[in-house]
Amino acid sequence: MAAADLRADEASAVVPVDSASSAAVTIIANGEPRTVAARTLGEALEALGYGDTIVATAVNGEFVPARRRVATPIADGDRIEIVSPRQGG
Repeated sequence: MAAADLRADEASAVVPVDSASSAAVTIIANGEPRTVAARTLGEALEALGYGDTIVATAVNGEFVPARRRVATPIADGDRIEIVSPRQGG
């Protein structure tokens, strides 16, 4: 199952924002426009509901290792790919 399929059940493309958190940006997450309150990839993953989920990530086609997500800035229009591991053969 693709990561996009994992989030297909979310009815709204807008993630609720906490007024005390970062400024809202509109990104393209797995091909879908999403508005999140985030300044970094790590914050965006939290806002999108991935929390501590093990995923692979890329921003604008560049792989971002887990240890760099908290320091990787995001901006309006950035394309973020989030891929969950799959089992099977």
